[in-house]
Amino acid sequence: MLTDLSIKNFAIIDRLHVNFGSGFNVLTGETGAGKSIIIDAVGLLLGDRARPDLIRTGEDEAVVEALFDLSAHPDLRQELVDGGFEGGDELLIKRVIARSGKNRIYLNGSLARLTQLQSLTARLVTIYGQHEHQSLQRTDTHLCLLDDFAGLGPEVDAYQRLHREVQDLEERIAQLSAAERDRQQRLDLLSYQGREIAAANLRPGEEEELTAERLLLQNAGRLSIATEEGYDVLYGAEEAVCGRLDAVASSLESLSTVAPLLGTLAETVRNALFSLEDVATQLRDYAARLFFDPERQGAVEGRLALLSTLKRKYAPTVEEILALQEKIDGELEDLSDMEATREAAGKNLAEFRSRLLDCGGVISSRRREAGLRLGTAVAAELKDLAMPKALFQMRFFPLPEPGPQGLERGEFYLAPNPGEEPKPLAWIASGGELSRIMLALRRAAPDGESPPCLVFDEVDAGIGGIAATAVGEKLHKVAQELQVLCVTHLPQVAAYADSHYRVEKREEGGRTFTALTRLRGDERVLEMARMLGGAQITERTLDHARELIGLSGPG
Repeated sequence: MLTDLSIKNFAIIDRLHVNFGSGFNVLTGETGAGKSIIIDAVGLLLGDRARPDLIRTGEDEAVVEALFDLSAHPDLRQELVDGGFEGGDELLIKRVIARSGKNRIYLNGSLARLTQLQSLTARLVTIYGQHEHQSLQRTDTHLCLLDDFAGLGPEVDAYQRLHREVQDLEERIAQLSAAERDRQQRLDLLSYQGREIAAANLRPGEEEELTAERLLLQNAGRLSIATEEGYDVLYGAEEAVCGRLDAVASSLESLSTVAPLLGTLAETVRNALFSLEDVATQLRDYAARLFFDPERQGAVEGRLALLSTLKRKYAPTVEEILALQEKIDGELEDLSDMEATREAAGKNLAEFRSRLLDCGGVISSRRREAGLRLGTAVAAELKDLAMPKALFQMRFFPLPEPGPQGLERGEFYLAPNPGEEPKPLAWIASGGELSRIMLALRRAAPDGESPPCLVFDEVDAGIGGIAATAVGEKLHKVAQELQVLCVTHLPQVAAYADSHYRVEKREEGGRTFTALTRLRGDERVLEMARMLGGAQITERTLDHARELIGLSGPG
């Protein structure tokens, strides 16, 4: 529900703020006072094009803000959160139009895109009448309205799931057919690649091991010299370090009784001797294992060259080449089974197509029956709306292929007067007629899905008298379930308002301003009298105004 609307520097509106209530809200005022400008401002909230000429003369930007109550719409609250906006029971929309062209949209204080705004507000507000937003002129909505009337929601949902399955299978088969054309060439390439990688018998970590081994083989001579010389110096040669240290330790030990400190130092020398003897043993053993094998070095170099070639051709590392081999094996298996896969997909497609046609046939039958009932119901409602002889129909046009909404396209047709051939509603209906037809649809199909706020602009165009009273009564009944905003010139319609607002234009200092005031008590009676009698307000018109308000019910 729309609870607050604020407008700043928009057309002839300087500043305006209004609280709307639930039920039937009526806006009245003299011609040119700015009623339609307020509707245009609401249209911006629905994603209408932001034009610089809408900015009030002398100002740099115009701002329209609206506050919606989302407490009854958990789906929209969740959509806000999913979109990265602040959630909660309220939605604050702000739209800024700048002469510089840097227009901005805010949802609950955060910048938003136009598509995000349109997605949300399309489910909050619909405007009918002398306005760019006329959903009845979009023929794609006609079937949706009929399906709501017929209660076909679950059946259409099931059909659309089948339709998506059919589309997915058709796309899969097309991909398989395209792949079949290149299948043999791809098989040859993958088979060659698979054989080459498999023949290499790769294993993880192999390249690192071979690199380390090559380094040892390349330096075998130097390693042999270093280890043998080290052993001789430490232990093997005459006058080796270990022998001399042993002599030093023995000499110190013999004098330890004379000088205890020498015993301690002898122990330190002896420990160093043991360590060096261990080093000498390891050098001797390592030197014994060293063996320069030119054939092994050639094998290592050859293996590393093979790995380098495979890495250049397939992947940067041995591990990635092995992963590629697994992928190649899987694709080879898929290509080998492609014919069987395509055959299975074809059988599934035939089955789903059959189910889709059966489901679509049931929907088509129920649509035709519901179309007759809806046409009769809408025509009956239009009799009270100054269109007593109007013929309203839903016509169906079979599609060459099942579409996302069914096996046919549906469109409303209208013959406003007797003897005329019905023509597409979107072609021939005026704004006032569209508003009345939408009102008739809402009355004929009250259980259909609808945004919580409906705005009717000039719904009373071209009518008066009893028909005007019927329009007011019907709008009031619609407003018992939904919030309704209505711009009207007819007192018979305004009399049914739950909340009555007067839009008036005034001049101050050579500038034009528009103001909006909620009317109560005598103020409302005066406005109704003005609508009844124009500039000359008499006791008689005042009494007539009170009588209208009293007869309509709301005060």
